Amino acid sequence: MANFSKSNVPQFSVDVYQNEYLPEGGRDVSAIVTVTATGGGTIGSPVAAPHLYAPGQGPSAAVAIMVDCSGSMDYPPTKMRNARDATAAAIDTLRDGVHFAVIGGTHVAKEVYPGGGRLAVADATTRDQAKQALRRLSAGGGTAIGTWLRLADRLLSSDDVAIRHGILLTDGRNEHESPEDLKAALDSCAGRFTCDARGVGTDWEVKEVTGIASALLGSADIVADPAGLAADFTQMMETAMGKEVADVALRVWTPVGTTIKFVKQVAPTVEDLTDRRTEAGPRAGDYPTGSWGDESRDYHVCVEVPAAGLGQEMLAARVSLVVPQPDGSAHNLGAQGLVRAVWTDDMVASTSINPQVAHYTGQAELAQAIQQGLDLRKAGDMDGATAKLGRAVQLASASGNADTAKLLAKVVDVVDAAAGTVRLKAKVAEADEMTLETRSTKTVRVKK
Repeated sequence: MANFSKSNVPQFSVDVYQNEYLPEGGRDVSAIVTVTATGGGTIGSPVAAPHLYAPGQGPSAAVAIMVDCSGSMDYPPTKMRNARDATAAAIDTLRDGVHFAVIGGTHVAKEVYPGGGRLAVADATTRDQAKQALRRLSAGGGTAIGTWLRLADRLLSSDDVAIRHGILLTDGRNEHESPEDLKAALDSCAGRFTCDARGVGTDWEVKEVTGIASALLGSADIVADPAGLAADFTQMMETAMGKEVADVALRVWTPVGTTIKFVKQVAPTVEDLTDRRTEAGPRAGDYPTGSWGDESRDYHVCVEVPAAGLGQEMLAARVSLVVPQPDGSAHNLGAQGLVRAVWTDDMVASTSINPQVAHYTGQAELAQAIQQGLDLRKAGDMDGATAKLGRAVQLASASGNADTAKLLAKVVDVVDAAAGTVRLKAKVAEADEMTLETRSTKTVRVKK
């Protein structure tokens, strides 16, 4: 590995919050694992790819911007213009030396810039050329997002870079390929690049856009007013430019007889990682977390341990951070946390719930209640929708999730937030309902 000063290497830390005490016969152990990457400039990290850049330079990165150019982007005509302006703003935000490409997406995917199956390298000249090429973008054709993603994957993998990222904008439903085709494309791209997805306007399908972001470990959001695209694209690109370590995995080791019930990211958004485990040696598995800059995220790990007698204790799980290498080995990022189990007859100790665990259990239920409530509303089950959205209001109020509470108040009239008593609004703006659904998985952290 290259010789780097300590300050250049991202410093990862792991903190574990749990109540380790179990009653006699107790078997379920829950812990919140907080992972933090710091260092002020964790620029120049050898972790992502030691051979690709010199000390003091940012990690090598490649970005593909996929712009919907289907016929619906012409309604209203300002939508296409806003998309071009937003893409230009994103290109302006690219760091010098970053590899990039622009893709125009319809029922087929086309290289807009630079073309020839390759990536451009960002500098004043290529940024200007790319913005000139954007002027040729026009709306016409259908929507087959899987083809856009596959082209992005080919382009992003054409250069040897540490961090690969996509930005995808769509304004419509994926009508020109089957759901199976899109899923196959996502499966083939998963782990190869991360991708942020945005829906513009209100004619797109929330579950498609959030599903893309979820599969590719990126963010999803709605830009209801196309005029807001440039600011959103700039912020997305700034975040992408801040990523310094790619392909970080949460490695969870458990002793013999212990079963992992679930592993979920719970902040800044809820994302269930349980089914994404890849085996990593005896009794260990890796859960993908994507790319990291200077940031902190929380994970909920729940394991089932073998029954034990009073006074006994055991290590229930060991959590560490690794970057898998091409040769099958893994680079350990040097931080770990221990999840413990101790059996006691002290009723107060064994029945108290750790505040972090309780908070994030509520946040996960909040996200589920919103999604179920909106689905029931669409299905015409107004009583069911009222009950679920009322529970969501109650959870948002109790946890201090003010942003979600505000979004809920646009869909229901809140009678008593603490009790979860609400009435469905007779008329709800489509943008408000879609915003609530798209952002339903955003959480707030525990108040210290």
